Amino acid sequence: MSAVVLGLGIYFLIWWLVWFAVLPWGVERQDAPLAGHDPGAPVRPMIAMKFLVTTLISAAIFGAGYALWVSGVVSLDTLPMPFETPRR
Repeated sequence: MSAVVLGLGIYFLIWWLVWFAVLPWGVERQDAPLAGHDPGAPVRPMIAMKFLVTTLISAAIFGAGYALWVSGVVSLDTLPMPFETPRR
């Protein structure tokens, strides 16, 4: 159970970072906004499309990381841990 929760947490962190990278894609500012409207607000934010793209990119990154971990290319055992006394 804890491995599933850890995986979901890692996926969420990846998704959140990718979300902020994808948000500015395709943003077009309004040329003449109405009074009281923010001039930097996008004409069409396309949030649903960006949500889908973010989910697909995050799944690909998570899947690649998981494949590297399962194959043994990347392992937490080989990383130096902070405050750990080196074994001799």
